[in-house]
Amino acid sequence: MVEDLRRRRVIVNTDAKNEADDQFAIVHALLSETLDVRGLVAAHFGSHRSTRSMAESREEIDLLLDLLRLDHDVPVANGAPHQLPDGATPVDSPGARLIIEEAHREGDGPLYLAFLGPLTDMASALLLDPSIAERDLVVIWIGGHHYYDPTAPQEPKVEFNLGNDVAAANVVMASSLTVWQVPSSTYRLISVGYAELDARVAPHGKIGKYLVDQLREWNATHHAAPIEHRSLGDSPAIGLMLNPHSARFSQRTAPVFAADGTTTDVEQTDRTVLVVENYDTRWLLEDMFHKIARHARENGDVA
Repeated sequence: MVEDLRRRRVIVNTDAKNEADDQFAIVHALLSETLDVRGLVAAHFGSHRSTRSMAESREEIDLLLDLLRLDHDVPVANGAPHQLPDGATPVDSPGARLIIEEAHREGDGPLYLAFLGPLTDMASALLLDPSIAERDLVVIWIGGHHYYDPTAPQEPKVEFNLGNDVAAANVVMASSLTVWQVPSSTYRLISVGYAELDARVAPHGKIGKYLVDQLREWNATHHAAPIEHRSLGDSPAIGLMLNPHSARFSQRTAPVFAADGTTTDVEQTDRTVLVVENYDTRWLLEDMFHKIARHARENGDVA
């Protein structure tokens, strides 16, 4: 059998130290042979938990790369340290410049841009160079509540990733870019329990042990009630790049977000985005867990 060497060009923009699921998504992307990761961009996650959130995301990315010990270098760039001041003013950064540079590079097929946090760096890249909106790009965003999820009013109105830069989300939604949105009603269903993590991930090298340890630590710190599971909610962004047919989409008019997270679509009736309604969780988690185990086995990595 002839090996298919075609690879998808991707950039992963991640608020890596915000919670405990970005780490799994980053590792999955880096261990997937059909993804040509052209860069990891460290994203901010507001000032709710830290005054240096972007810097903490960068430190986490560097730690993961150190633990993985890949046989090739992966470009890493710092994104914006804070949200856009308004919808017309970019926050220039090496991360935004990396997006622009890669957007203009010729390649087979689209450039996939996975945003696991706010859309600050994508919006900044668009504002710095509006011509990239005409390039072949697919923006995959983990963010926003579902538009007609009946449980959403019971949650905070502003979903976390959206709330960290509402202006940026509006810039991206109003652009001509192809956008695939994974809302909270979908991403929160990518759940895995401690028992499975202990059996399937923790035994596999330093990276497997770290992934599970930091997840347990995050839960213990931030959940008052006992908990023994976690949603790996950022991972569908990686799964969609690997296998775009692993989700069921709906097409809807692109929203305009108010500051409180509510939406209206009356201003942009000719602009649509694809919303991920549900995702093949079994395939996603199995693929990730097997790749972590294979990497540890092939590299003689012992926890």
